[in-house]
Amino acid sequence: MKKILLTLLAVLSLGAGSVQASTGGLAWDTFPAQRVTDQAALQNGAKLFVNYCLNCHNAAFMRYNRLRDIGLTEEQIKNNLVFTEAKVGDLMKVSLDPRQAKEWFGAVPPDLTVIARSRSAAGMGSGADYIYTFLRTYYRDDTKATGWNNGAFPSVGMPHPLWELQGPQRPVFAEVKDAHDPSKVQHIFKGVEPMAPGKMSETEYRESVADLVAYLSWMAEPMQTQRVRLGAWVMLFLAVFFVIAWQLNASFWKDVK
Repeated sequence: MKKILLTLLAVLSLGAGSVQASTGGLAWDTFPAQRVTDQAALQNGAKLFVNYCLNCHNAAFMRYNRLRDIGLTEEQIKNNLVFTEAKVGDLMKVSLDPRQAKEWFGAVPPDLTVIARSRSAAGMGSGADYIYTFLRTYYRDDTKATGWNNGAFPSVGMPHPLWELQGPQRPVFAEVKDAHDPSKVQHIFKGVEPMAPGKMSETEYRESVADLVAYLSWMAEPMQTQRVRLGAWVMLFLAVFFVIAWQLNASFWKDVK
């Protein structure tokens, strides 16, 4: 038993070390999770997704007609969200040639069906937090081939897909002395500030990004709301069953000495 406890303590200490190491980068902003249950936010997020993301990125495990689950009719989906020859029952795929994509961007754009679940790190928040921060920390960088860089993903290969909405941004760095060598100065990324106005105000852009991330989170797990609701009923059942089992156990053993 003592060996088992010591092993568990060692594993926990290693885990704590990895969490601390993972938090050394940019702190992620907290995504307003309540938007995942807001149909209006999900519908706006779906519109942004097909207009700004589905040009290069697939969502190859999601069908257009699944958007009925967020309150859209098949007619609305067909008229407002399908811009190709695809049918409403088809998967959300793009016709981008992977070889050309690799030449243009250096890598094939990843599928976004479950991106909100996969982009997470220990101690740094959820994948939704990451994407919410990522889409709001793009800035102009003439040293990069695309002309863009990102505070959450330095040297990102993807140009800013929403730059017309946000407007071009410049980075804000803080100068911090190196703890090991005070003669050296580190430039720590702190955020972005506008160079020129975009089509949206800062507040409007933040709200739109939140809607887009809400849709990506919903798409990664369309049944998450039902899962949480079902989980609450299961926990209630287990609580009631525990009381019954406790009383039944006491009844069985009351005459046993």
